[in-house]
Amino acid sequence: MNPVLVSLWYIMGLWPLVYCMLLLPTGRSSKNKVPVWPFLVMSFFGGAYALIPYFVLWRPPPPVADKEETERWPLKILESKITAVTLILGGVVLTINAGLAGEGAWKEFFQYFRESKFIHATCIDFLTLSTLSPFWVYNDMTIRNWFNKGYWLLPLTLVPYLGPTIYLSLRPPLPSAMVMDEKNI
Repeated sequence: MNPVLVSLWYIMGLWPLVYCMLLLPTGRSSKNKVPVWPFLVMSFFGGAYALIPYFVLWRPPPPVADKEETERWPLKILESKITAVTLILGGVVLTINAGLAGEGAWKEFFQYFRESKFIHATCIDFLTLSTLSPFWVYNDMTIRNWFNKGYWLLPLTLVPYLGPTIYLSLRPPLPSAMVMDEKNI
């Protein structure tokens, strides 16, 4: 099996998790009440093609999350630094695997790219997810009141896959204004 194609395939399996970490809870839509979770679940099968309809329907600002909601699955896992570091390590290993594949593997990959509509669509999906991620990082950064301190990370998010995962590993927790406690009721 072509190592470049395998690396692309596995990274496409990790991208939806990155978007889950970016869209829950800071990418939720409050004005039109469209839930984000069905689009995120479908993104594991359809990639960016499943997320684009949500992006069109999305209206800021995000609703406030319950304190209880932030302490249970999936937010507890998606807010975890361990999850973010695992995603970085996976991306680094896959990037190295593709980078060290050799000239023959890359020629074979470009032949697949030219001849297979599926591989072509997968590459477009990867580029679409990479292109849209800086916006969602900026959205997450703004809601977490971290733009003034973390603005230097925005250019880094232009690096496909690795940039957004580095941001996820460094971002601060949700601000207290974003989490509704029983005291706030």
